[in-house]
Order: sequence, then C-alpha cells, then structure tokens
Amino acid sequence: MSRRRGKVEPRFIEGDPKFSDKTISKFINCLMVDGKKSTAEKVFYDALEIVEKKTGADPYTAFNEALENVKPQVEVKSRRVGGVTYQVPIEVRPERRLALGIRWLIKYSRSRNEKSMKSKLASEIIEAQKGTGSSIKKKEDIRKMAEANKAFSHYRW
Repeated sequence: MSRRRGKVEPRFIEGDPKFSDKTISKFINCLMVDGKKSTAEKVFYDALEIVEKKTGADPYTAFNEALENVKPQVEVKSRRVGGVTYQVPIEVRPERRLALGIRWLIKYSRSRNEKSMKSKLASEIIEAQKGTGSSIKKKEDIRKMAEANKAFSHYRW
C-alpha cells in the first residue's frame, strides 16, 4: 500500500439488539455467512442460552471472559533482512487483538465435531472461558513462537 493515502476512518457500528454491545455486534457480523445476519444473530443468542444452561453463569460475562482469554498479546511478523527472513515478535494493536480473538473463536468453533453451529460455538466459548480449547491453544502457540524469537526483536520496524 502506498504511504500517500490518508488514514482510513473506522466505520460506525451499532450495538447488538439484545445487549447494545459493539463487540457482540462485530462478532455477529464475522459469524454471518452469505449476508444472513438474522441467522447469525439467532445462532449467537442460542449459543449464549446453551452457555447459560451448561454453566449457570451470566452468558454475557462468560462471552466477554472467553474473548479476553483468546485475545493475543504478541504475534510474530516476517521481516526480511539481508536475504534472511526472521520471525520478529511484535505487540498487537487493540483493534487487531479483538479481530484476531473473534476470528479464532469462530474458526475453531466451526471446526468442532458437534451437531449444530450453536452448540459448537457454545462449547468453544465455555472452553475459552476456562482457558482450554483450540482457540486458546492457537494463542499459546503464537506466544511461544514470539518467546522463541525474542532475540530478533531488535529488527522491529
């Protein structure tokens, strides 16, 4: 991308209809397939009901805790220096942390072996809240990779 272009203004996103939360609205938008937002909302809210039945806790706080547990602190980026490619650890910006957390929760809930998407999503949220599950494993793998490549952190740009 050229450096001459101006900054992109972030789009305004309204909160979701039930909790009036922008994070949930973003999550529903990422969960949506083929523009079917009402279906994505139904899947998400049904998943929260399943979370409430299984854990007995408030599903809104359970979702927020799960998302906080999945968000990465650091990641690695490839940096080419003198013909050699280094994996350089960098801190993740807050907007990207949220985007990665949402993406991983949805990706690994879709890859689960359960009957419906709402049960897959509910199980992934419960496991992420407890600190287990595939999305947490992804975060830990990236953190370990950043720790291993800490020696190349002076190549940050």
